[in-house]
Amino acid sequence: MRKYPIGLQDFGKIRKEGYLYIDKTQSIHKLIDSGNYYFLSRPRRFGKSLLLSTIKEIFSGNKELFEGLWIYDQWNWEQKHPVIHLRLSKLDYQKLGLYEALSMEMGVLAKGLGLELEASHLKGRFEELIRKASVNGRVVILIDEYDKPITDYLENIEKVEENRSVFKSFYSVLKDADEYIRLLLITGVSRFSKVSIFSDLNNLYDITLNPHYATLMGITQQELESDFKEEINVLQQTQPDILQKLKEWYNGYSWDGTSKVYNPFSVLSYMGSGRIQNFWFQTGTPTWLVNLMKHNREFELENLRIGENALGSFNVEHIASVPVLFQTGYLTIKHYDEDTRLYELGYPNKEVEESLTDALLSAYRNIFPGNDSMAVTYDLGKALKNNNMPQMIKALDVIISTIPYDHWKAESESIFHIIVHLTFKRLGLDVRSEVHSSTGRCDVLVFTEQFIFAIELKLNGTAQSALDQIFEKGYLRPYQLEDRKKIAIGISFSSEKRSVEEFLVKEVN
Repeated sequence: MRKYPIGLQDFGKIRKEGYLYIDKTQSIHKLIDSGNYYFLSRPRRFGKSLLLSTIKEIFSGNKELFEGLWIYDQWNWEQKHPVIHLRLSKLDYQKLGLYEALSMEMGVLAKGLGLELEASHLKGRFEELIRKASVNGRVVILIDEYDKPITDYLENIEKVEENRSVFKSFYSVLKDADEYIRLLLITGVSRFSKVSIFSDLNNLYDITLNPHYATLMGITQQELESDFKEEINVLQQTQPDILQKLKEWYNGYSWDGTSKVYNPFSVLSYMGSGRIQNFWFQTGTPTWLVNLMKHNREFELENLRIGENALGSFNVEHIASVPVLFQTGYLTIKHYDEDTRLYELGYPNKEVEESLTDALLSAYRNIFPGNDSMAVTYDLGKALKNNNMPQMIKALDVIISTIPYDHWKAESESIFHIIVHLTFKRLGLDVRSEVHSSTGRCDVLVFTEQFIFAIELKLNGTAQSALDQIFEKGYLRPYQLEDRKKIAIGISFSSEKRSVEEFLVKEVN
């Protein structure tokens, strides 16, 4: 078996020890040869640290590591540059504080370059490090996970402000260091406003949404089929549709609305195990983000439209979930309209959709984190497949019964609506809520290969009134030419019993 670099971020280790490396050096060459000051945002586990490690080895002149790769005979390996590689995740800022941790790291980096620092304050030490290092050539500065000391404290605004102030002063050194710098590349997950952290660094080029670098990280379809050719040939002997399965589960990430890439961590993990499952979500369940969405009563995450400014913002005082969901990898760009400059967002793939939907459903059922909703939705899905309406309602009742008592107060009907929507969404079905027609809005429409279900929900009402509304408002009329069977379902919930009170089902001819 080949060795897969699952979780490995050191380019030298990957190459020396014979791990698989997907050659990104042509794109890296374009990046480092065409500019000097860059910022790049990508989700976790997408190869940011490996990218910086690769660039470090290029500028360090370690030609032997690149034998067989595109850049091997395209680069002047004699021209070396000192590299300042700052990895924020390494720093013990939780214990020491960010200021002290950065100050200590300046000394460590200086020692690695054979230098000694005389300045005592952080800003002076960083400036001195850059200036002294440049004696041996213009400096390459690589900053990894720049935002971690802020995102770790999103629920502590005071700490966020403290660390943001430290960063603002720290990065201001770079403004007047142009003569010393060959390349500056800052990476992270979030895209904080340049005003808040990089206010003095006005020449920093954000390439996050640049189409030329859309596939700089991640695995393209061509790379998947060529770099994993051996594995795919073996897999296709027992799973002829494996390429389609991999595409559905792990492909779909896009930063320009056109080019798509696979999640590298998930693909490598699959190749290492041979089993389709959730890999990426489990490595960092976004508890605070799921709870934020629950607080905001957010649950529909398809066909969202957002402007470029909003998409690139991260305001810690007033966190908007959609930009954060995009930046952290739970949503991706489906389409970009050049005329309106609007981005359409949606789930990138089945892995993310299933996992986040399950987390949201569990949060609304008040069992998140720690438990999922897989078992109860499985029963409902089985009943739906067999067109067993009584069993489907029974399964739905089990799910509803877990709603916390305090959610049965004001606006309870919306909670039922959300849970019903997420339950069917968890099954991977096409679910649409509050669907407008010429005469009203249907609570929930569910589409399967054989059926179209119109579901109307009533709190402390009657199933008959819910069913009547479907026909009176003509919720299924737009689909009358469809070959699929149309089924109307009226459901009433009892706030006293905290359960499904009654339901009625009627097939539409």
